[in-house]
Amino acid sequence: MYYCKNCGEPYSTDEAVMCVKCGVAKGMGSNYCRNCGKPVTPEATVCLNCGVPCQPPIPMDAKSKIAAGLLGIFLGAFGVHNFYLGYTQKAVIQLVLTIVGLITSCIVIGVFLVMASSIWGLVEGILILVGKINTDGRGVPLSE
Repeated sequence: MYYCKNCGEPYSTDEAVMCVKCGVAKGMGSNYCRNCGKPVTPEATVCLNCGVPCQPPIPMDAKSKIAAGLLGIFLGAFGVHNFYLGYTQKAVIQLVLTIVGLITSCIVIGVFLVMASSIWGLVEGILILVGKINTDGRGVPLSE
């Protein structure tokens, strides 16, 4: 049985994807041990009650938060940051929106399409850097 790392409540099933008490996604939070449910300090690396590691190791193939954020800010209109993070469908939509906007920029609507795609990429780049978007397309946390 696993416990919510945010509130310490046990999950009803092993297949649960979020805590029904606090609504936080499974594995998120740092206030309680996932193995025994006892309180731990957020910076603890090991639970002093049961000895289980509190912080999972960062996978070797974790994507860089800074790289993704900067790609979003500077090349976000083309969806480069979403391709990098593995959000392929969203990236293709941004790329097509920008290409169609560039092609139709001779008429006024194209300029607005390019502007919308650019603002979308800029906002996502900022959200990545501040930590609101913190996982890649496979759910792996972004590395600092």
